[in-house]
Order: sequence, then C-alpha cells, then structure tokens
Amino acid sequence: MTSSLSHSELISIAEEYGTPLYVYHAEKIKEQYGKLQNAFGHTNTIFFYACKALTNVNILRYIRNLGANVDCSSVNEVKLALHAGFPASRILYTSNGIDFDEIKEAKELGVYINIDSLSNLEKFGMAFGHSYPVGVRLRPNILAGGNIKISTGHDKSKFGIPVDQVDRILKLVDAYQLRISDLHIHTGSEIKDVDVFLKGVDVLFDIAPHFEHLEFIDLGGGFKVASKAGEQETDIPLLAEKVGRAFANHPYKNGKKLQVWFEPGKFLVSAAGHFITKVNVLKETSAAEFVSVNSGFNHLIRPMFYDAYHHIENISNPEGPMKNYSVVGNICETDTFAWDRPLNEVREGDYLVFRNAGAYGFEMSSNFNSRFKPAEVLAMEGKTHLIRRRDQFDDLLRNQVEVI
Repeated sequence: MTSSLSHSELISIAEEYGTPLYVYHAEKIKEQYGKLQNAFGHTNTIFFYACKALTNVNILRYIRNLGANVDCSSVNEVKLALHAGFPASRILYTSNGIDFDEIKEAKELGVYINIDSLSNLEKFGMAFGHSYPVGVRLRPNILAGGNIKISTGHDKSKFGIPVDQVDRILKLVDAYQLRISDLHIHTGSEIKDVDVFLKGVDVLFDIAPHFEHLEFIDLGGGFKVASKAGEQETDIPLLAEKVGRAFANHPYKNGKKLQVWFEPGKFLVSAAGHFITKVNVLKETSAAEFVSVNSGFNHLIRPMFYDAYHHIENISNPEGPMKNYSVVGNICETDTFAWDRPLNEVREGDYLVFRNAGAYGFEMSSNFNSRFKPAEVLAMEGKTHLIRRRDQFDDLLRNQVEVI
C-alpha cells in the first residue's frame, strides 16, 4: 500500500483552506507505522513516537490509536501527550540540560524518565533514591546521520553522559541505590546504515551487566526518510532482523530478555506532510529566474537551517515544460528553498507543494516579520479536517502587555 494525495486533491484543499498550508495525510502515517510493526512483529520491541516532529493534538491522538507510545523532549510535550489521551505508562520523557524542577514535574506525572547529565542524575538520587525507576541517556561517541547539526552521538555532542563516565554513573547508583531501568542512546538523524544501530547495541551490551535493574535498551530514532528520487529509507526489515538476532544471542543476566525501544519521529510523519504555497512573483535576473512564494523560512526552516532537501512540484501545471528556477520566500531575509531546481513551467498564481513537510515544518515555524503561522489540515479517510486555524492579527498581540 502506498498512501498519497493527488495533485487535484491538494489543489482542492488549498482552495478551500487557503495558503500557505500544512496538509497531513493520516493514511501515510499509518503506512509508515505499519512498516515498523510488520518488521519487528517477532521481536520484543516498543515504538515511541518522537513527538517533537509534530505535536498537533490530533496527530498525537491518531498515532496513539495506531498503538504507538510517545517520546517527549519537554514536560510540556508530556502534558500534550496526556491531553491527547496517552496514559503515563506510554510516555517517555528524555531530559536535555534542563532545570531539575522539570524532571521533578515529569516524575509527578508518572512517566518514564531519561536523564542526560551526572548533575541531574545525582539530584534525582538525592530526591527519590530507589523509589522511582529512571533511565540514563548515554553518549556513545558514534558519528552518524546526515548534517552535523542533526548528529547527536559523536564525541563533541552535548547530548547524554559520555560512555567513558559510566564509572561515575555507577558511583551515583551505589550512593543513592538508584534503579536504572533503561539505557538510552540516540546517534543522529537520517541514518541509512543499519549497522550504526548495531554499534550502539554493542556499546550498551558492554555496559548493561553493571545495572541489575535494567529492563529496556533504548536505541533512539533517526531512521532515514527518502526525500529525493532514487533515495532509500532505512532498511527497516534488515534492521529488525539484525537487532532481533543481536538480542536473541545476548540475553541479559539469568537469561532475562531486555525489551528494545525505538523513537521514530520524522519517519512516521515526514512523508505524510505536504506544504502548499502559492506563487506571488516571477523575477528574472542574469543569475537566476526566481519564483517567490507566499511563505519563507518562517514556515519551513529546514532548507536554510541545515540544507535539508524538499522535493517541490508545480501541482497547477504538472505537464508544463521543465525549466530551472530558484524558489525563494517572501520574508525580509535570505530564505531560499531551492537553487536552480527543475520544475514544470511556473506561472504567477500556481500552487507549489513541498513534500516531506510533516516533520519540523509547523513545529519550527515562527511569526518572523509578523507573518501569520499557516493553518494545519488533516486528510483522513477521504475527508479533510481543519486541525489548527490560521493565525489572525489578534494572535500577534496575544501575550503582549501594553504599558505605553
């Protein structure tokens, strides 16, 4: 099964709700989750949706109904997940350099917790001792993924406690009788080589015997999503085969089986997202022919932030002759989406769709230049639903306190 929305459907949605517009296709999310379920069905594996990719409460509820758990990067994401109906037992919170009060709040909410610093681990021990199980995020010193800005496991990364400091973790475990239930790593995003995950498994297998209460091994996320023609996703069946074999051949103490956790975020929602824009202006210069759309990096920052590629299509003129264009935004800043990109002939008023916009599109959007944030629409079972209204002028003034 391949879930997709046709050009005519996208145009109809754009005309109904206006542009710029985020459109999410529910059945594509289901398809992506099905790939994971089918591949890992024979293993003891649980998936936590890394919701920082897209936190609209309707998306959270849809993914909850599919059966996935949820991974949160802030206590507010935890609260959104609870609001969306996830029980605390299906929520994982991984802290990252935050004030200990946030960890205490997450503990009071009853969710799984990963701690990424010796400082906060000691504070946790002093506050709760052995009364509440806790996970530890480790930095495995593995360079993986695409752009260095989204690689998180290497030896210069801020994330996690370096594996060469395990002895210091163990001293805290002994001092406060901590129950370490989970060892966690996350090496980066856009990981194509499944053996990267196996390297992480090897690192954790070396460390695991030191933690008598261990129940889970969390290998993070970072599965590759295909964004260009000819690209391949992470080979999920191969990953499942290799991870399953590794854990089957390496039982924990007394033959105990450890449960494997993964945290797919972009993998579930990226391809489900379509960002529709309208062409404002064509501008021809000696260097390029510019297509200026009614958006900018205030709505889709990934191309400018870390050179992410988004396939762009002219859905208004899909049979037009191919020409090369530079696609740019309309904000007062350099906001180039694509240089010298082949597109079917573009005319002012045409709709352009950016593919793979479900992850980190709306989530990283802003009101830069006092532009409105776009609406969000969910296409599900042949119907469309407005799941976030477009900003209005009052939204720009909300929370401002006028004292002059």
